[in-house]
Amino acid sequence: MQSLSAIFDNHVLVIAIASCLLAQATKLIIEFAMHGKLNVRVLVETGGMPSSHSALVTSLATGIGLTQGWDSAEFAIATVFAFIVMYDAAGVRQAAGKQAKILNQLIDELFQGDHQLTETRLKELLGHTPVQVIVGSVMGIAISFLSEMGGNGQLAWMRQIWVGG
Repeated sequence: MQSLSAIFDNHVLVIAIASCLLAQATKLIIEFAMHGKLNVRVLVETGGMPSSHSALVTSLATGIGLTQGWDSAEFAIATVFAFIVMYDAAGVRQAAGKQAKILNQLIDELFQGDHQLTETRLKELLGHTPVQVIVGSVMGIAISFLSEMGGNGQLAWMRQIWVGG
């Protein structure tokens, strides 16, 4: 039986998680560049540029393609999973965010004046625009390819930073 620490030896998984974390860190940089202040909440919020979920799933699919083969069943499963996640991020969650914005506007208009609403406002930034999903996807694919190059001697310094090995 393998120990739980063997998870950290799974290069594809570690790089996929690193891609997600790098996309989240990029959100922090973009937020600072656009608003001039450091908002660490973006590290744990959904939505925004780039899509960290897209970076995660495309990095995972790319890593599986690179290690198991582009014609493998594992790559096919990961790719279908990636498309479902990206569709959800840009489609379903984006629509839910738009609905939340409209509901918040209606509540604001209905309860103007002395009326107090005890419920919290609905979260409006739930999903991603197609551009945010594409940028996250490109990040995930690029990071997996760069990591693979690092495993072959090129860019080895990058692999040491990401996986310590």
